[in-house]
Amino acid sequence: MRKRRLMNEINVVPYIDVMLVLLVIFMVTAPMIQPGSIDLPSVGKSSLPPVAPLEVIIKSDASLALRDRAKGSAEQAVTRADLATRLKEAQAANPQQAVLIAGDRSVKYEVVLGVMDELQRQQVAKIGLLVQPVASGK
Repeated sequence: MRKRRLMNEINVVPYIDVMLVLLVIFMVTAPMIQPGSIDLPSVGKSSLPPVAPLEVIIKSDASLALRDRAKGSAEQAVTRADLATRLKEAQAANPQQAVLIAGDRSVKYEVVLGVMDELQRQQVAKIGLLVQPVASGK
């Protein structure tokens, strides 16, 4: 008596039929799909040059000075109590103007954070720290 041998082939005909049906469905539905519209930004606002920031300078003796780069590079000495009101007045004319705090290297970090905290409590917008990059030769 002869043993029956198992057939080790895969019948791919049903898979081909399914793929052809899917191809027909995609070909019929593809022209019906509406492409989404893209809302592009306007160019009017982006072509404006950025506003030069206000700089709060903390000197080595912890005294404060204010520099408005948009009006020139002259420093004006200010007190801590007067600083927030001067910055708010400058930002009232231009709300997009940033405020950068430039602390001297020898000033304690606590003094810089104190000035930043005071400005945040007075709700001065856009506060940042001004740093100098390290030279690549060092």
